[in-house]
Amino acid sequence: MFEIVGLLVLGWLAWFWVDSLKAREAAVQAARAACNSENLQLLDDTVAIARLWPARNDEGRLVLRRVYSFEYSDTGDNRRPGSVALIGHGVIAVSIGARPVPSGGILH
Repeated sequence: MFEIVGLLVLGWLAWFWVDSLKAREAAVQAARAACNSENLQLLDDTVAIARLWPARNDEGRLVLRRVYSFEYSDTGDNRRPGSVALIGHGVIAVSIGARPVPSGGILH
């Protein structure tokens, strides 16, 4: 009985690891695309897990909701925070925080 439980736990851990790698790659691609579209530099070309909890997807299935944080630069001399939220492997939101308006800039 102990062997079966141990194998089940090892199987779940292997699934979780592979699932997390796929979700992380989706988050990196989303962060990279968001930075490219705004002419920003994605620093370190990576994301880090910030939050993880269970949630329901559109079909009502229980999946993991993950929020990854990343840093980007708008000038090349600074670091600004951003985040990517996923439900399962689907990106639901990318947040690139507010950036200051250059001096002399006009807000519309």
